[in-house]
Amino acid sequence: MIEVESSDGFRGLGLRRELLDELAALGYEEPTPVQRETIPALLGGSDLIAQAATGTGKTAAFALPIINALDRNAAAPVALVLVPTRELAMQVSEAFFKYGRLLDTKVVPIYGGQPIFRQLKALDRGVHVVVGTPGRVLDHIGRGSLRLGEISTVVLDEADEMLDMGFADDLESILESVEGPRQTALFSATMPSRIARIAAKYLNEPVRITVDGRGDHSDGSLVRQAAYVVQRSHKPVALARILDVESPTAALVFCRTRNEVDLLTETMNGRGYRAEALHGGMDQAQRDRVMGRLRDGTAELLIATDVAARGLDVDVLTHVVNYDVPSDPDSYTHRIGRVGRAGRRGVAITLVEPRERRLLGNIERQTKQQVPQERVPTVADLRAKQIESTVESVREAMDSEDLDQYSQVLDALDGDDLRTIALASIRLVHEASGATGEEQEIPTIEDRSDRRSNDRYGERKSSDRYGDRSRRDGDRRDGGAPKRARGAPAGAPRGDGSTGFVHLSLGRDGGIRPADLVGAIANESGLSGREIGPIRIADHYSVVGVPEASVDAVISAMGRTVVRGKRVNVRRFVENR
Repeated sequence: MIEVESSDGFRGLGLRRELLDELAALGYEEPTPVQRETIPALLGGSDLIAQAATGTGKTAAFALPIINALDRNAAAPVALVLVPTRELAMQVSEAFFKYGRLLDTKVVPIYGGQPIFRQLKALDRGVHVVVGTPGRVLDHIGRGSLRLGEISTVVLDEADEMLDMGFADDLESILESVEGPRQTALFSATMPSRIARIAAKYLNEPVRITVDGRGDHSDGSLVRQAAYVVQRSHKPVALARILDVESPTAALVFCRTRNEVDLLTETMNGRGYRAEALHGGMDQAQRDRVMGRLRDGTAELLIATDVAARGLDVDVLTHVVNYDVPSDPDSYTHRIGRVGRAGRRGVAITLVEPRERRLLGNIERQTKQQVPQERVPTVADLRAKQIESTVESVREAMDSEDLDQYSQVLDALDGDDLRTIALASIRLVHEASGATGEEQEIPTIEDRSDRRSNDRYGERKSSDRYGDRSRRDGDRRDGGAPKRARGAPAGAPRGDGSTGFVHLSLGRDGGIRPADLVGAIANESGLSGREIGPIRIADHYSVVGVPEASVDAVISAMGRTVVRGKRVNVRRFVENR
């Protein structure tokens, strides 16, 4: 029986008493905007489309209505939640268990990387809610171990991420396997046309909700954004300098490829930071150890690729760093959504190479937010911060109650100048903090913020500082369209040098699908799904388009990869002329 309360907070949403008691025990007082709008709609039985970023409380927004409607005596799963990554599967599963403890809610996460026999046993014992990644869910459906006959609710969480990872066909197969009437809820940080097509096909007159990624703080006060323009060769030093001044509790640094992740992790450890790497080349046990170190404070920097960091929900994060400008606004939105959660303030930092200024401008236009450009801290700024930290450390020591145990040291120095003693002691504290060593100034890049502001929301002039377009499009002849390279897949960008192609040794005879190629390349290289394509699959090989600048990194990353159970050989695609 649903109890509807007239009072504010969660009591006014129509949730069962047991859920209200559990939320109160967990310290939840007021629903977030997405919870306030979503929970009544789902309790009322409507299909739903919610545009909400990670960190807005959307897990509780769909978990609470599902638990509220559960029949404890159900013999088969009644709710299926699809998520893009195993990390998110575990986090959502834990949330269901936490919220539904008083109602004896049985939930199981199913994902790749975990022994399947453990999942088979859990499903055989009986569960109410299944939370899984599309590939493993399809596997269980094929085995007959996951019965969908009683499913009444399906949730697609982070739907845009699942499409980016190449799961579109899998999602459609799963949705079509759920027979009978069902309630479907779709949550996504962004709403590209592919999401709209799935919604139109599988959702019935859905309620539409849009929630700002910062909840009630739409003025952006919770997330301070900043961009620093710096040459690529100076990026590691600039990153360290910025972090030295910012002093994050824990920071997530995004890199494009796993090779870059490993190199930057080594560099930052060499500069005294406790950094951990996270990328597609690591198994689940390694990933779990890394995440454990970040959560318990053993590590302070997590350096990761986009794909490896998907689904991570780390409460201790205070800073997110884009080591490179994301290639599209959606990726930027997802990344900065990792901080500024649940009323906590956060900082989003982007390192911008001079050639990446246009990418940052695109992000500003699409998000309709200006990212302030700041100056990379100078050596003087760093020294001032170090002095400030030393002063704070000395003041804390002066306030401690155990100073008398050091009186023997002071007595031994009797007769020496007290100021000299104090300065020497401060020097020891200062050096112990690591505030020593020679630092080089980072060259200042000319500030182009005025130009960016003028062009931010308008049309860019046909000829600007990047040079006349006719000079940049080297294949253009007499105003005609640039030529596409012969032999490249149809639909490839035309000869502007932005797209290269890789040849993979697997094709149709190996059962390869476009989703397999997109998923494998995205997982190993850190590229997003939007950066991969076009794709041509022949009988014995495939050709895939990727950003020209990433071709070598993709080849290196894919050299140790298995696709559909087969090792793949990858090389640059060169047309035989």
